[in-house]
Amino acid sequence: MTLTVLTFLYWVALLLVTLASLTFAAIAFKLHRQLYAIAATTGLAVALVLAAVPVAPGPSAFGIVLGMLALALAVIGGGPAAVLALDLATNNSVPPGQHGGIMVLNAGKPAPSPAGVGLPETHEVLRGGVTIGILERLAVAGAILAGFPEAIAVVVAIKGVGRFTELAAAESRERFIIGTLSSLTWACACAALVPMALV
Repeated sequence: MTLTVLTFLYWVALLLVTLASLTFAAIAFKLHRQLYAIAATTGLAVALVLAAVPVAPGPSAFGIVLGMLALALAVIGGGPAAVLALDLATNNSVPPGQHGGIMVLNAGKPAPSPAGVGLPETHEVLRGGVTIGILERLAVAGAILAGFPEAIAVVVAIKGVGRFTELAAAESRERFIIGTLSSLTWACACAALVPMALV
């Protein structure tokens, strides 16, 4: 009887910590605040530690709920986690664009201004990163939860090919690598919650 109660309490604690992490991630996604992204990351770390504790399997409904929470956390929380990693790495040294990308100098000659003085012309690259990141994390976490982690290579290849022409500037390459790796790491960590807890 004691083991059943402990198992139940373990699963409730794991679900509550994962839900708290998802809540902080959703707030960070909406408000763009680093503090909430840090709280979501801490919550995910605690959930991973809890999932690593060897406990008897709980009811299958708990596993299903954990899978849904982990998938939602992977999709929603990866954006703030990637932004946090980019802010820490680049220190906001690249000006943001109007469509979610960054502004970089054109590789060609400077365009003349109306006054006749040559000014460097900039353009926006890596547009649509939020939407691409959501789809990327959904595909990665879904592939892991479905037991087909090999699909991650396909996701990375599609993203790399799609962004290839925008990676001429050093700033865009740096942002692409940091953003992609942090987003993929977050999605993999969230998806790992389920098999770790169910083993």
